Amino acid sequence: MTDRIGREPSPVWAADDPKMERRSSAVTLSDMEVFIFPELMYSLVLANIMSPRIWEWRNDPWFDGFESMTPYRRITRLKQFIMDHYAFNLDLETWGLTDKQREIERFKSYVSLEALAQSNALFGYEGDKYYFDIDIRTHFGLDKYEGDVIPYWKTETIEAMDAFRHKPAYNAGAGECVSLGALYAAALFVVAHIPLNDIYLMATPLHSQNFIDTGQGVLTNNRRLVTKNMWFNGSALSAQARRALENERVTVVAHETGYIHILFDRATIDPRAYDRFAGRLRRFLQTPLTSELLGNFVRHSPDLHKCFQARWHKFGVDRYITMEKLLAYEQSSPFRFNDGTRERLMMEVADEDFEMRPLPDRIVLDDLETLVKQGQVDIRTPEGFVLMVESVGSSCVSAQDAMEKLRDFCWTEPRLPDPATKTFHRDQPPLGLDVSMERVDVIARLESLRDSNELAGLAFYAYRDLNRVEPEPFVKAALERCPVSIAACEGMADDAVAATVQALADESIYDDAGRLAQPDEVWNYRRGDGAEKALLLANVLRARHPGAAMTIDVTPDSATLRVGGGAATSSTVGTATGSALRSDGPDAVYSFESRKDLRPQIWDCGV
Repeated sequence: MTDRIGREPSPVWAADDPKMERRSSAVTLSDMEVFIFPELMYSLVLANIMSPRIWEWRNDPWFDGFESMTPYRRITRLKQFIMDHYAFNLDLETWGLTDKQREIERFKSYVSLEALAQSNALFGYEGDKYYFDIDIRTHFGLDKYEGDVIPYWKTETIEAMDAFRHKPAYNAGAGECVSLGALYAAALFVVAHIPLNDIYLMATPLHSQNFIDTGQGVLTNNRRLVTKNMWFNGSALSAQARRALENERVTVVAHETGYIHILFDRATIDPRAYDRFAGRLRRFLQTPLTSELLGNFVRHSPDLHKCFQARWHKFGVDRYITMEKLLAYEQSSPFRFNDGTRERLMMEVADEDFEMRPLPDRIVLDDLETLVKQGQVDIRTPEGFVLMVESVGSSCVSAQDAMEKLRDFCWTEPRLPDPATKTFHRDQPPLGLDVSMERVDVIARLESLRDSNELAGLAFYAYRDLNRVEPEPFVKAALERCPVSIAACEGMADDAVAATVQALADESIYDDAGRLAQPDEVWNYRRGDGAEKALLLANVLRARHPGAAMTIDVTPDSATLRVGGGAATSSTVGTATGSALRSDGPDAVYSFESRKDLRPQIWDCGV
């Protein structure tokens, strides 16, 4: 027997079924779930690719003439579109709170607490010395959570990102770094026509970025892009972009062929694709030392400014200026000290800011530049590094440290998962998505792979179409991982909650029939279809009345929540009315109109 779209009836799930955990996690997409099930990162990309939202971007006049542009030009145009339409959001309380013990208990069969503490920001990870120096937990706001309490970090689909505009103080869409990474990957494929084979997603314990293998390479960094030249330009933006790869391990790399995870032995990514990625990324992160790059490094390193000075020959006399003063002039000038405009910058310096003789305990930058220009040194080699150290000698107490940091500036070695420690499983057919495909072709291709490719199979749970998947994973995620609506309704009587839910705007954040939002999305964005409202109300009532029988009867045009035995004391179709619930398990019925055209199904919402 099959349902109306020809699929088998919903399975009977065991409480600890690993398939249920993965499928329900594909719905929630919390930070922990994506960490434990790395295949989910790319499944979200595929869900966004199936969404009509990104395909609609192609009709925007901003993308006119895309066909004649180079890949890099298309990517930069896409970047500006995302910059204009999305904000970076790191509000830790958007999706509510959970606690460490609950998460540990849930995932104890997948990963140890010790491994979590070394790799996950919510479980104690603080990175290396850099992160200790800036107090990373305070930087991200994690310090306000004491004991076992931790925030839910959830990754949003494009629809949930767009819906942020309905929240107070937001005038556009928004999302955190993984959401933006998945959005970028999908849009690069759909709009910019970058092949999926050239797009790699990377996650570190505190960040998520993409590497696009085109030209010399491009990194996405939240909403922005970073080219190789930008990586080494010494600006504040490049310093932010460098932070993750300089100071953190890469925990996950996801690709159209699969994933590799730093903790798990099993890897599904094509080893050849991973080797190509690792090589290209390493080339992106290193460059020969030039005099201009030397200046970029000094600008990039405020803690070392006290170690440098510049020389200026004027009126037949050498004069000297501290790097702090010179950079202060640079901030208010279009000229730079490390390019062809140095003379014009120096002409702006007041005479009293020059010294007549070299300042003690400072490296003369000009002497280092001369050494570099003569081509005598490659600081990336042991010999070149020694030569640089000897050239500065004891001119500054931090000279050795400065040269070590200069070498690191020129050569970042990414800490990637080691393929030699992994067992690669390559028993799944390729996704086979091509930039020439239309949306209907993409969905049809992924449908054909649902049972044979885990990325495609889980994509439909992230896509949240309950006409295409069994409802249990979606309902489980809704009733176990949506604490915001429960907390917000504390102190309200049951009927008041029902009335409040009914009064929410009668529209779903998902345009398509069959696709549903989770309860906390409905609550946060103050809108939902009747089926979504029924599940939101069930989430609140279930938390208040554990043990009460509770079902939602779904049809193409209605959703009816029944609590207790199901005999209503009062009920009106199209509204949310019902008797107040008594502690001894009374009956109540709440009915809602729905326009989701869902196939008939019953959701068990009881404990």
